[in-house]
Amino acid sequence: MTAIDYDLEFLEDGRTIEVISIGMVCDDGREYYAVNSEAPWEKIRENDWLIRNVLPSLPITGRTSLDGYLAIPANSYPKSSMSLVGADLTDARVKPHWVIANEVRDFLQATPDVELWANYGAYDHVALAQLWGPMVRLPEGVPMFTHDIQQERTRLGIHEDDLPKQEGGEHNALADARHNQTVRRWLSTQAWRGAS
Repeated sequence: MTAIDYDLEFLEDGRTIEVISIGMVCDDGREYYAVNSEAPWEKIRENDWLIRNVLPSLPITGRTSLDGYLAIPANSYPKSSMSLVGADLTDARVKPHWVIANEVRDFLQATPDVELWANYGAYDHVALAQLWGPMVRLPEGVPMFTHDIQQERTRLGIHEDDLPKQEGGEHNALADARHNQTVRRWLSTQAWRGAS
């Protein structure tokens, strides 16, 4: 098996999950990162948590407006000041949904015997699968499930506070994917120690 650790940042409302960005790292050293130019930016600009946690790491327009918003306490700044914030279409990492779907498919299909891993990965896997529409349209070679880091941690009897800490870039999909890889690899050493 060849592991790919991944993370998605997304907007969800209890009915739909809209991909904002995706990061993937493969055990063979390849990486992938993209931001969805077709994400619902008007809804993202209304979500205080996404504004404060996800937008700062994205290639966006309206950085001055975002900085002004971030200087005000949470949930107290008028959203109208965010109207200039959106995906920076001049950045090569910002791509239409269909391009991301094709590139992710190719990235996964280039990996022999792929095994997907994510942290709290239930939503991530649904969002990943929906890059291609309903589950029946999942491309050949794309796994139908994702292994979950938290499930493995629980199985090994390890407390969440004992996991390696992320040093930076939290809620940046690529930084989170890299950290997921670090944690997954660390967990595999703990499983190996427990088996000996």
